[in-house]
Amino acid sequence: MTTKKRTGGKGSDSRPTRAQSGKAGGKAAGKTGTRTGAKAGTKTKISAKPSTGRFPVRGDLKNARKPARRGPGPTTQVVASGSPSPIANNNRDLGELRELALELMNAALDKKALMPVLIDVSGMASYTDFIGIVSGRSDRQVDAIADHITALMKSRGRHVLGHEGGGGGRWTLLDFGSIVIHVFYHPVREFYDLESLWIDAPRVKMAIPPEAMITQPDALYGAL
Repeated sequence: MTTKKRTGGKGSDSRPTRAQSGKAGGKAAGKTGTRTGAKAGTKTKISAKPSTGRFPVRGDLKNARKPARRGPGPTTQVVASGSPSPIANNNRDLGELRELALELMNAALDKKALMPVLIDVSGMASYTDFIGIVSGRSDRQVDAIADHITALMKSRGRHVLGHEGGGGGRWTLLDFGSIVIHVFYHPVREFYDLESLWIDAPRVKMAIPPEAMITQPDALYGAL
């Protein structure tokens, strides 16, 4: 079957024949089939992946790539035979400090100090280990005792860390770190009564000569 072809002006007709329509339809169908096949192939490729059964989480892949972190293995501390333990070292240092504190108290007695008391506060205080308290009969004697103790520590290579009072203050504090010495004019010592602040702390035993004991304490109050 052929179509009539009209020419000229607006009335011209160029309708396709049935053969032409069949060819065009075949080409369109071929293109559509190719696209559909490509899409179908793509869908088949994606669906070929195994299903995990849950939504993927970003952290899973990140953690899967990182190896498990291992903690440090057990450490073994080797101590040589015969070497002292840290506790033994602390006890040895505390014993050396006790001996040095007793030597300072004996130095105060060399200057005629009165009523020496050495208190072990190593288990109670954090700023020092031993507190020594002695008395003098006058302001000058208080200064002489403090100067003598300071000179003795300086000869041992130890310098005073804090020095308060002195110069007629009737109360001199010598801070050597692990040892603190208070030198009082005795009536002032009784007024402040520092020993009562450490009533539960043990006293270090020491030999006190009879002349260092006060038999008539009222006689020292005349200079106040």
